[in-house]
Parts: sequence; C-alpha cells; structure tokens
Amino acid sequence: MSDTNILPADADAPEEVMWQGRFITARKRGRWEYVGRARGIRAAVILAVDAEDHVILVDQYRVPLGKRCIELPAGLVGDNDDIADEDASVAAARELEEETGYHAGRMENLGEFHSSPGMVSESFTLFRAHDLVKVGEGGGVDSEDIVVRRVPLADIERSIAHWRAEGYAMDVKLLILLGARLLG
Repeated sequence: MSDTNILPADADAPEEVMWQGRFITARKRGRWEYVGRARGIRAAVILAVDAEDHVILVDQYRVPLGKRCIELPAGLVGDNDDIADEDASVAAARELEEETGYHAGRMENLGEFHSSPGMVSESFTLFRAHDLVKVGEGGGVDSEDIVVRRVPLADIERSIAHWRAEGYAMDVKLLILLGARLLG
C-alpha cells in the first residue's frame, strides 16, 4: 500500500461551506476548518528575471498582515465573470505587465504549488517569465499601489534582510530565490 492511500478518519466527511464572500470561502470537513478561493478562482505567480540577472519583485500593502509585503508578482486567474475560463499563462502575462510594467516574450509553466496546505486549499501555478521587455511603469490597477523592486539576484539575501529590518513582511514564495543558499 502506498503512503498516498492512507487517509485520516474525516477525509471522507462531507464538506460544509461555513461562509462565502466574493473571493474567499471558509469550509469545514469533519474537524478541519480551512479557506479557499470562491467560484473556482485560481492564482498565477511569476518568477521574472531579466537579462541582467535582476529579479522583478513587487512591494504592496497587505491588509491581513497590516504592513507592506515583498512578493513575486502574482494575480488571480478567472476572477472576473468575463474571463472565468482564462488560461493561467494569459493571466500570468497580464498580471506581470499590470504590476511591474514588464512584458514577457514567453511564459514557462513550472507547475502547481500549495503555499499553506494545512489551512488553505488554494494552489498557484508558478510561471517563469522569459525575454522581458520594459513596456510601462507597472504599479497595478485601481488602488493596488504596487511598488516595483528590481533587485540583482546576487544581492537577494542582503535585500531581504534589509526589508525585514525595515518592517516589511516576506512572502513565502521568496524562498524560491534563496533555495540552495539555505542549505549551505
């Protein structure tokens, strides 16, 4: 028997919707409570490194954290009714350009990941943006107030330490940039 076939006692319990908003749903299955995206909305996250080995990051205020957060560019897929069946790569390209002002010549799908599987059912598809061209200022749409950060990959550890000292939150997906350095 494979380890993937071992399920907890309440894995087959019916799922109950405890509360649903426009974007988030709180659910319960047996003794487990968790949240997820409403209406099948998904997320796309973009790893964008330009030709000069600078990573393109975003800095924006996150209400749940009560502070600004340094993140990889990201956005929702199919969050509007007119684009409910949107392809994740199209959303990733759109979000990269809206948030950072960079257009990707090609998007490479690196797979699906779950950032906090004990509490959130949401997953995201990670894309690597290739052949970047600066086409605008970025900053997001409406009232997103996004600040674009272009950081040399060689300085990422120092930059993260500096932002932490300044009181910024760090998105877990920044671990992608630290990778093997954490093991050394």
